Amino acid sequence: MFESLSERLGKIFDGLTRRGALSEKDVGAALREVRRALIEADVALDVVRDFTEKVRQKAVGAEVVKSVTPGQMVVKIVHDELIAMLGSDAEAIDLNAAPPVVIMMVGLQGSGKTTTTAKIARRLTERSRRKVLMASLDTRRPAAQEQLRQLGEQTDVATLPIVAGQPPVDIAARAVQAARLGGYDVLLLDTAGRTHIDEPLMLEMADIKARSSPHEILLVADALTGQDAVNLARAFDERVGITGIVLTRVDGDGRGGAALSMRAVTGKPIKLIGTGEKTDALEDFHPARIADRILGMGDIVALVEKAAQTIDAEKAAAMARRMSKGEFDLNDLAEQLKQMQNLGGMGGILGLLPGIGKMKKQIEAAGLDDSIFKRQQAIIASMTRQERRSPKILNASRKKRVAAGSGTSVQEINKLLKMHLQMADMMKRMGRGKGGMLGGLMGAGGSMMGRMMGGAPAPMPDLSRMDPAEMERLARQMGGPKLPGLPGGGLAGLGGRLPGPAKLPGLGKKK
Repeated sequence: MFESLSERLGKIFDGLTRRGALSEKDVGAALREVRRALIEADVALDVVRDFTEKVRQKAVGAEVVKSVTPGQMVVKIVHDELIAMLGSDAEAIDLNAAPPVVIMMVGLQGSGKTTTTAKIARRLTERSRRKVLMASLDTRRPAAQEQLRQLGEQTDVATLPIVAGQPPVDIAARAVQAARLGGYDVLLLDTAGRTHIDEPLMLEMADIKARSSPHEILLVADALTGQDAVNLARAFDERVGITGIVLTRVDGDGRGGAALSMRAVTGKPIKLIGTGEKTDALEDFHPARIADRILGMGDIVALVEKAAQTIDAEKAAAMARRMSKGEFDLNDLAEQLKQMQNLGGMGGILGLLPGIGKMKKQIEAAGLDDSIFKRQQAIIASMTRQERRSPKILNASRKKRVAAGSGTSVQEINKLLKMHLQMADMMKRMGRGKGGMLGGLMGAGGSMMGRMMGGAPAPMPDLSRMDPAEMERLARQMGGPKLPGLPGGGLAGLGGRLPGPAKLPGLGKKK
């Protein structure tokens, strides 16, 4: 979502960091460009003015001008102010209340309230081990209550039985009573929306609030609506009193202004962000990490956390044993390609790595996208079991058969086999399973990507021995305008040192 803003700011700061010394005029010119970039990203004008003024006051001081690296000091100031604008510290949903904890979901029609309700319910059930009940109060939108019921079945979360013709306020009262009698820890109320803010909507929200006494009132806002999202947050906060914000469609191509403005305008924290259509595509909102992404510093911690949630511990352990014996066949390669897709594919992984914005054109020119992995998986699926276990038996006639079966060419099969040989060699060198499935895949794939782009491998600290705070600091140290591209010549530097399956936090069961 912040891609265009990140690219604009990256160019501005590149110009600053190339200078040996900065005058007040240089800082002023850079801040004018920053202001223009933020306005184009749909950040509210009063927020932009306040932000640039705070940066200006700190950036023109003697501490910056006399600094050894004044350009880097300005970047640090902008980074710190971005974090302050976004809320400084991450704030989770507050469950510290007598059960059932009532969470009321509000927002306009089409913002994704119902899907977000199901996502939060799944998150609280799986991660927080809470017993959750969902109730739909949307009696206006056709099949809205049925949609929530079906989502409840998909996520194994209980939903309040539908009573035809019952008004929203009465449904809220019935839901609270059912949650108490059923011993539920959390009650999620999915309220109705409108296409715009109007008086009947606000009166209904106020009545539901009075009957259900919610502990949290979460505003669900579409990140793609830009300035309107800010006005929406202000209106709901004034009339109903929201306690937090959930931004949906953050994975879209919006310009990011809503996220940068809503916290500053309302003073209410952004607690969660929706990053996809699936019910597990929900993340905590970490201001420092978002600021890192905007400034092209990546988010290594998020990548490690995502790996911990998606990697199958049993399969990882089995592969580690095979790797310790120097075994790595095409079945193993197919499994690693699948793991990479589970991590969000090439785009999902690269988007969290420092300096990736500077290599965007190189990556596009190299044709590195998720379609490559799908074609490679199709090739492997078209082989016999014997061919997957022993790729050496693939002669010319077998390759033609596989190419016909997978809709690819013999040349693509040869490329896949060459990649497999390179990865197998790397797995043997890693020894005794170090780096695990993710490390092996990213290390081997990344080294090839690094060679393709002219990168040179470089040593990287072992993330498996770091706590989250240390990883955050490392991410910031690696990022910034001075970074000449991906660390370690692509994914190799990072991937080869990522913690193995047994070391990843929270990796206790299959997700």
